Amino acid sequence: MKLSRKRSLLVLAILLSLICLIFTAVYLKRVADYKKAVRETTIGGTDISNIPDGVYVGEYDVDFVYAKVEVTVQNGAVTNIDILEHKNGRGKPAEIVADRIIQEQRIDVDAVSGATNSSVVIKKAVENAFKGEK
Repeated sequence: MKLSRKRSLLVLAILLSLICLIFTAVYLKRVADYKKAVRETTIGGTDISNIPDGVYVGEYDVDFVYAKVEVTVQNGAVTNIDILEHKNGRGKPAEIVADRIIQEQRIDVDAVSGATNSSVVIKKAVENAFKGEK
């Protein structure tokens, strides 16, 4: 009886180890895909002065970071950017990118150090607002 119980515990331990290994592998794959998505995100040369007056909503999602913005354009200039949603890890400081876009009147502004991925996602959400894309 003791041997059978030990064997059952060993099998259970092996199964639990395998389950943990699978979950770890899936998580690491998601992280790799997320990093690749951020790395491959490009910001085009949108000419803000050619954007008609209005309020535009855009979003961008790379799994671990997501942003949804509302951008107001008046007289060929961005006058306001509201960050409606920003799912981030430690990327909250990147939200000042919206102020930089307004100040510089261009989308491809400098990223916030330590919040680079969130910076990229917010900028892409603004660009997507003008393109009507997600």
